[in-house]
Amino acid sequence: MSRSVTVIGALVRRALNEISRVPGAAIPGVLAPTIFMLGLSSVFGKASGLGGYHADFRTFIVPVGLLQGAGFTGAATGVNLARDIEGGWFDRLLLCPAPRATLLAGVVASAALRALMPGTFLLVVAFALGVPVPTVTGLLIAALLVMGLACVMACFSITIALRFRTQQAAPLMQIASFIGVLFTTSYAPKPLLTDWLRTASDINPVTHVLEGVRQGFIGGVEWQHTWPAFVALAGMIAVLGTLAARGLRRYGY
Repeated sequence: MSRSVTVIGALVRRALNEISRVPGAAIPGVLAPTIFMLGLSSVFGKASGLGGYHADFRTFIVPVGLLQGAGFTGAATGVNLARDIEGGWFDRLLLCPAPRATLLAGVVASAALRALMPGTFLLVVAFALGVPVPTVTGLLIAALLVMGLACVMACFSITIALRFRTQQAAPLMQIASFIGVLFTTSYAPKPLLTDWLRTASDINPVTHVLEGVRQGFIGGVEWQHTWPAFVALAGMIAVLGTLAARGLRRYGY
């Protein structure tokens, strides 16, 4: 047990050290959600007048930026793993006397922590521009859900990286987060969506995660929006984590 914890901690530290050693590689992913929020709120800011938003458009869109930051971080985790595979470092890592599930846990945990960087930067800018500050409970729930979604996207991108073993598969790693966030109530409340998009958002588990994050910014935190978000996350992590673990077990054969 102690050896597994040591290995997970070492992998997390390595991922965090990459940020200080190569900060330029992390800047796009940190800035993108904030640029997204500023651009959309400037162009579509008056959309909140259509009704159903219960807040100004900027406040409505901030949770979407938080999830996008988690998605970018998860995809970057897979790209970094593909780089390590290409360079041969990952093959040496597999010689570590620790279960392969421990190696997977370390990589995924690093994504969860790194997801806080773009989210924190986005919130600092949003609060400076007048977005209401949620309660401590709302912020805590949002942080946990963002970290959880980063784990989900990391598991997906790791599966792709282990399958193709090249950084050229990066677009495939990124597409899941775009699709997952796009087909939700990301840009408009459900009553304003077209029928097909409303149906898609009902099926999409990321919708529950988004609503769980958004509740802290619009209205109060309610249990009816909290538990579905965490259940949806648990389900996605179970499915995609199983696929990632399966890919890791088959790696090298």
